Amino acid sequence: MICLGIESTAHTFGIGIVKDKIVLANVNHSYTTKSGGMIPFNAAEHHIDVCDKLIKDALEKANVKLQDIDLISFSQGPGIGHTLRIGAMVARILSLKLKKPIIGVNHCIAHLEIGKLLTDAKDPVLLYASGANTQIIAFEGGKYRIFGETLDIGTGNFLDAFARYIGLGFPGGPKLDKLSKDGKNFIELPYVVKGMDVSFGGLLTNLKQKYDSKKYSDADLAYSLQETAFAMLLEVSERAMYHCDKKELLLGGGVACNTRLQEMAKIMCRENNSKCFILENQFNVDNAAMIAWLGLKEYNDGKRQKIEDTEIKPYWRTDEF
Repeated sequence: MICLGIESTAHTFGIGIVKDKIVLANVNHSYTTKSGGMIPFNAAEHHIDVCDKLIKDALEKANVKLQDIDLISFSQGPGIGHTLRIGAMVARILSLKLKKPIIGVNHCIAHLEIGKLLTDAKDPVLLYASGANTQIIAFEGGKYRIFGETLDIGTGNFLDAFARYIGLGFPGGPKLDKLSKDGKNFIELPYVVKGMDVSFGGLLTNLKQKYDSKKYSDADLAYSLQETAFAMLLEVSERAMYHCDKKELLLGGGVACNTRLQEMAKIMCRENNSKCFILENQFNVDNAAMIAWLGLKEYNDGKRQKIEDTEIKPYWRTDEF
């Protein structure tokens, strides 16, 4: 069975094609800016502009025809309403045109399930860190549960906000990662862990104040930012692993591409006799292969959906799944 998946939760529009358990294609294009952040209306326009080409590119890469597709899946939520609507609209059009079933899936769960498909992880705790989302997720007691999350902004948005503030543009996370390599001095910053949750708002304000003081180099601030924020994430991840009695950690989301986060996660798991699983970057960032895979998995598990039930869910929580 072949599933075509559509990803459009934020700045990335993607088309993925999965046959059984094999990823045949995973193509995407992201909206970026040289200054400022992401404007939802402009991101939606970007998705409309690249949609047709990405569908064509994915079909060519997978070496299949549109008529060969058996199932259409799409990110139903959570995400930005403007961009979610584009993916849902394309999915409905394809479903009606091809007379094929349609399934809307939860974007956060897709990150966990693609990790289980493409690694040896069997029952991991997922540290899911992306732009808007920061959650510690695991399947426990018969359902997906959130064991910790951000109380304000997502890790990626936090990184991007500071990067924009110092003139690095959007997306800023990869640029901060590169800049941090030149950092030599650790600067003490607010470390905000509240139980199993984290908070980045005060940390961001403090970083801006330190930058404005001109007392610290940009590289030292980037280095200290990463050391502090990632230690917070791994503290709650480690606690969730102990709580659930799980010995596997899976990284997911765009921030999981960060080389320092990967290094710190490996160290933590090694010290606790646990295993750390890290996907290729193309499957960490928002991608449609994970949407296609979860759609196919849910269809095979018996899920069915009508067109009238495919309304977007911008605030769809993982633990409502």
